[in-house]
Amino acid sequence: MESNGATNTITIKGILSLLMQSIEEEDKSPKRVISLGMGDPSAYSCFRTTPVAQQAVSDALLSHDFHGYAPTVGLPQARRAIAEYLSRDLPYKLSQDDVFITSGCTQAIDVALAMLARPGANILLPRPGFPIYELCAKFRQLEVRYVDLLPDSGWEIDLDAVEALSDQNTVALVVINPGNPCGNVYGYQHLKKVAEMAKKLGILVIADEVYGHLAFGNTPFVPMGVFGSVVPVLTLGSLSKRWIVPGWRLGWFVTTDPLGSFKDPKIIERFKKYFDILGGPATFIQAAVPTILEQTDELFFKKTLNTLKNSSVICYERIKEIPCIDCAHRPEGSMAMMVKLNLELLEDISDDIDFCFKLAREESVIILPGTAVGLKNWLRITFAADQSSLEEAFNRIKCFYLRHSDQTHNILEF
Repeated sequence: MESNGATNTITIKGILSLLMQSIEEEDKSPKRVISLGMGDPSAYSCFRTTPVAQQAVSDALLSHDFHGYAPTVGLPQARRAIAEYLSRDLPYKLSQDDVFITSGCTQAIDVALAMLARPGANILLPRPGFPIYELCAKFRQLEVRYVDLLPDSGWEIDLDAVEALSDQNTVALVVINPGNPCGNVYGYQHLKKVAEMAKKLGILVIADEVYGHLAFGNTPFVPMGVFGSVVPVLTLGSLSKRWIVPGWRLGWFVTTDPLGSFKDPKIIERFKKYFDILGGPATFIQAAVPTILEQTDELFFKKTLNTLKNSSVICYERIKEIPCIDCAHRPEGSMAMMVKLNLELLEDISDDIDFCFKLAREESVIILPGTAVGLKNWLRITFAADQSSLEEAFNRIKCFYLRHSDQTHNILEF
């Protein structure tokens, strides 16, 4: 699991595939597989995209106007619509020239790191975090330096660590908000401090907001671009999570930078040339973007948030019934949460990876070992699932705990 090079970096999809394979190799469990490992809400019937989005894509496809290539930076109408959508929450207006269409947020991540890469450069990544950043950084020869998030402070960024780890070769700090994998939502004041620290250090901020607006706790979602006048911000996002269409692969890379740090003609030309070698999303998907962004009813978003909140509460409460796992912070957003694993209460489990593979083989429940997101002996649980599946999954996890619990500890407790 150690990451000594790009080819050795573990991916979430890779380890989930291995977990599923381990279930299939057992081939003797009558239990249906319940996966709480992948952040794909469309896998459960309680999460469906809005009819507006489906109709917009259908209309664009059937119009016969969007079967050809789109401009490499994206259709103008899609770029303009995304600029207007993001501007709703900013103290300034974006233009279509600030927006570049990508094939999902993953491609936006790769673009950001490719644009920043130079010999000897390093980048600050959150830990736990999204492993694609490390993978992309390794391919770009960017040194990775990890900033630990603080579980006892709502997974806030350790700003002292940011300052200590940064040097003249640091190019950017990555901020994921709402948080994946932690389920946290950063407040205005914390983000302001992050922006001020980045300005002090002379680095820019990459704001991963793929879960933008998926905040259902007491802390409202604040886009990092609000602080674009303090520090240059590259905002990355997509339709995937908020509209429940991850397979559509429609993302964006946006320069939320009102002071114009990215407006240098040479920088713009470099962006455009890099996009010339990329393949963006299907043209008809891009063509549907203006309708999707402008006509989706707020009730659709409220329903999604309500479902996520209820699901997160089920997980948070059921975890309390299982002594070997503990949730340090009640989820307030996104679709996942981090859970601490207490190995002292288990007599034949060596670490988080062992826990997840044995759980998969014995109970057909898939959750992600924390090692995959940078935090050993923790677990990432995705709560974007229907309530009955969550209840059944935690029933099985509880049985698994009882089967593997340290009986000596149980006797002492009794």
